[in-house]
Amino acid sequence: MGDVVGNDVTAERILIEKAQSGDEDAFGAIVRRYQRPVLDFVYRMTGDPDGANDLAQDVFVRAWRGIGRFEKRPGAAFSTWLFQIARNACIDVHRRRARDPLCKAVDDPAALEASASSDSVARNVAAREIGEQVAAAISRLPEDQRATIVLAEYRGMSHEEIAAVMQCSIKSVEARLYRARQALRVRLRNALG
Repeated sequence: MGDVVGNDVTAERILIEKAQSGDEDAFGAIVRRYQRPVLDFVYRMTGDPDGANDLAQDVFVRAWRGIGRFEKRPGAAFSTWLFQIARNACIDVHRRRARDPLCKAVDDPAALEASASSDSVARNVAAREIGEQVAAAISRLPEDQRATIVLAEYRGMSHEEIAAVMQCSIKSVEARLYRARQALRVRLRNALG
């Protein structure tokens, strides 16, 4: 398994070097590799299903424009650099929303409607409602706690990796996770009864 991981890292490094030389196909391969994780991250950070695709695309445009500035350092990962770009793009969206209320995502009530003709449909609707309550609770966290919890719980990143993305100490990551989890417990206990 170590060889597979090592080969994967080597293959990624080669793609990055090619992309830094202007190879669009190599960058396309990088995009395909990270498209789903970045899309999931920006969706969970913004709570906007319609805008998540556009924002993820913006992240990759920013990455393409800045890939020449990415430097492979011992302990530094391309994914860390990419998620820093994604986090900054999400912060930009939140700032725009704060300035212009018309930028806020509009929930689609039709997406929640389903026929209750079967137990599985009812369970799916209940699970979706719980998922939406969790997403809503996460969206109300301060940005630093929201990013930390999303990276830890949904991306499965270690505290060290999160610290690199967030550009803070591991102790700060631990404190942010603690505060985020405490806030979520309270909000979800109230929301879910």
